[in-house]
Amino acid sequence: MTPETSAVALSAVVTAGAGGTGALLLARLARERPAVAALGAPLVLVGSLAAGVAVATRSMLIAEDDYRTLLFVLLAGAPMAVVVGLLLARRVWRLEHEAASSRAARARDREIETSRRETIRWLSHDLRTPLAGIRVLAESLEDGAVAEPARAHSSIVREVDRMDGMVDDIAELSRLQGPAEMPREPVELDDLVSDAVSGVSPLADAAGVRLVAGDLAGATVLGEARALSRAVSNVLRNAVQHTPSGGSVTVGTRRDGDVVRVEVADGCGGLDEESLRHVFDAGWRGDTSRHERGMGLGLTITREVSRAHGGDATLANLPDGEGCVVTLAVPDAAAGRPSASG
Repeated sequence: MTPETSAVALSAVVTAGAGGTGALLLARLARERPAVAALGAPLVLVGSLAAGVAVATRSMLIAEDDYRTLLFVLLAGAPMAVVVGLLLARRVWRLEHEAASSRAARARDREIETSRRETIRWLSHDLRTPLAGIRVLAESLEDGAVAEPARAHSSIVREVDRMDGMVDDIAELSRLQGPAEMPREPVELDDLVSDAVSGVSPLADAAGVRLVAGDLAGATVLGEARALSRAVSNVLRNAVQHTPSGGSVTVGTRRDGDVVRVEVADGCGGLDEESLRHVFDAGWRGDTSRHERGMGLGLTITREVSRAHGGDATLANLPDGEGCVVTLAVPDAAAGRPSASG
């Protein structure tokens, strides 16, 4: 074997070894950080070629100046390799970001579809009760078998209103989970909370529950006033319904970084871990012994409203164990605004 052939063979072996080792390292790295692996791929290529050339030049006893020249030529390609790696890394990062967004969207769509199917099933089940009652009352009225027709008419109207509320909840939940963007306008959150308290006050008075105003942040948020009002009213109504007579429900707002939080604390006595996990699930009702049974969509709608505004809703037991606090978070409209001096 001639010296040239031997040098070429040795260079090929060294290049393959260095390249293979680098490829294995990049393959492991690509599982967790594909963008970094894409950045390193051109560098591994240049490095393996440099190693092969260095071995070949030494094997062929090339002059020191020629040896340095060859290395300089290879090293001159390193900046280009870095540029190519950066471009590849940027592309890979974009593809990974798009893939992650696509996976999240598909998971969200599956969750929404499952929720809708369950909700439709609950709706068909829950509508049977008021429909059956209306049918019995209507037939009794038709046969003249009702001693108090006015009371029967009142019961029919009440059941129709109940069904109308169920259908309205379904329509609102479908709208919130749809692809349409939530309209945004400045909303004075404290005024909205005050209006919600006024709307729920008759229910609280009838239940013997006091509505207590807590601290107010005086904040403005960007969102849909109607949806936010409904979300806060749902929380207040739920708190009143689960607070014993003589108890109190406290509502207030506060700023927390870039978000404003509406906090409603009740006197329900606290929830177990199972209820805490499912309280925002569509159809979850918990204890319905003290109030008229609905579809269990109130807190679900509240969470969807908050999420549609870029926030979220949470529920936790109070430290004293006497009740729960529901927190509805919405981004502060003042966040990101330029300061007066800027």
